[in-house]
Amino acid sequence: MFSRIMVPIDLAHQDALGKAVDIACSMAREHKAELCFVSISGELPSEIARSSGEYREKLQAFAERKAQEYAIPTQALTLASPDPGAEVDRKLLRAIEDIGADLVVMASHQPGLMEYIFSSHGGYIAAHAKVSVFVVR
Repeated sequence: MFSRIMVPIDLAHQDALGKAVDIACSMAREHKAELCFVSISGELPSEIARSSGEYREKLQAFAERKAQEYAIPTQALTLASPDPGAEVDRKLLRAIEDIGADLVVMASHQPGLMEYIFSSHGGYIAAHAKVSVFVVR
């Protein structure tokens, strides 16, 4: 049913992404699909990595661990941005097309008052993507 599943991921929030990542990996195994972890990274040092190259390596290592754990094919794609917070939605929509994803599985926080005014990243992607989006809380 699905052949390429995209999972947006921020390594700074791995603890909050566990459920969505586990679901995506299980779905990839069940559908014999490739799983692509996509992350938007800034150019400046962060608490995760001192450079965009180091961040890319850490995302690749994360993808390789999941590939071994679930026996699925994975890849990692890091997209650079001078302002990841402002560009994340646009870059994720572009990545869906660029990698040919037919499903996006992404984590989302519990909606609050601000989501009535501004869409969350998950809500935005679900509303604007041309493919199915599974938002996991």
